[in-house]
Amino acid sequence: MITLETRNNYDTRHGGAFDRGSADSYYGRPRIPHMYAGSTGSSPRIEQGEMTPEEVQAYLAGYQWNEQFGDKKCWD
Repeated sequence: MITLETRNNYDTRHGGAFDRGSADSYYGRPRIPHMYAGSTGSSPRIEQGEMTPEEVQAYLAGYQWNEQFGDKKCWD
């Protein structure tokens, strides 16, 4: 379980690992750790093999955060 206190330990910048994990959960995408060097879509995408263990953990925490407390994209 990710708590607000735990969430605050992660860098939540747009394009960062936590942000990308929560976005993938929101849009119903599979859990495939990745992040961006800068902003999403306007900087190089960094794949799981290039991420540190801490970055992968941040992605997974972001995904779990949205699964617990977030909402899901309504495609209607």
